[in-house]
Amino acid sequence: MNKVFLIGNLTRDPEISQTNGGVSVCHFAIAVNRPYTSQDGERQTDFFNVTAWRGLADTIARCVKKGSKVAVSGSIQMRNYEDNQGQRRTAVDIIAQDVEFLSPRNQDNSAGGDFYDAPAAAPERAPKKKPALESFDDDGDIPF
Repeated sequence: MNKVFLIGNLTRDPEISQTNGGVSVCHFAIAVNRPYTSQDGERQTDFFNVTAWRGLADTIARCVKKGSKVAVSGSIQMRNYEDNQGQRRTAVDIIAQDVEFLSPRNQDNSAGGDFYDAPAAAPERAPKKKPALESFDDDGDIPF
């Protein structure tokens, strides 16, 4: 089973593009703190490249920006490539299947999307009246 779950902050604004076939793809990176500190007392951080596809890609590009906290679940994908000097390299990417936005809406101020806009204020309504209790005449006779 290939499953990964990460919580971290975006290190840059998401980059959205489309394939030649018109499929949306979004690339972003997150910084994830390790749960311990090094011997010198510094907290270590890992950086992961994340790719999201289709509707999820569109939503991410519209709703988050650099610094936003997100929870990403997906799978790990390894790929090999050749760098400019002709050396073979390996890259590890996270393919997002689900992303939850963890930054508070008012703090995040989104990347310009309407997703985080505050809902219109509901019109004020008069408080509901509780039904009045009716008196019940119980003469003490038990019918059985």
